[in-house]
Amino acid sequence: MAAKKAAGSNLLPWLGLALLIILSDQLTKTLILGSFQLGDSHTVTSFFNLVRVHNAGAAFSFLADASGWQRWFFVGLGLVATVFIVWMLKRHGEQRLFSLALSLILGGALGNVIDRLLHGHVIDFLQFHWDWLAPIFHGGYFPSFNIADSAITVGAVLLILDELLRVRRG
Repeated sequence: MAAKKAAGSNLLPWLGLALLIILSDQLTKTLILGSFQLGDSHTVTSFFNLVRVHNAGAAFSFLADASGWQRWFFVGLGLVATVFIVWMLKRHGEQRLFSLALSLILGGALGNVIDRLLHGHVIDFLQFHWDWLAPIFHGGYFPSFNIADSAITVGAVLLILDELLRVRRG
């Protein structure tokens, strides 16, 4: 019984971190919705803008032009990923880097699921642009993204790092 309690107690901090990601993501999106009209852009620096764009697809607008089924597909995918990640956190909560990575991915995934449920699309607002990106992205503008996307990306990088470190130790 003590092992079960220890595993459960390891879960709470990671779920708390995921909740912080969700809250910061939704707060920033609410601020953008209240301050920007769709398509608005505000220059912050020579390489960074705050914008308001809606993405009905996934990363890099994948499936954005589909007929609407993608909304429910991505909601379902996010919910399945949530169940799997919580299960993994419950089993491996003592592995700090691994659990940090999973918590970031969990918070980001749920932040975007909430958008899809509330709005039918994801609210993106961070836009970076550099001339050296022009051969890859139109005008050098990297696709707009949000806090949830950032958390997912950082989490994925940390998962790779965790695996590389695990292989190196093994």
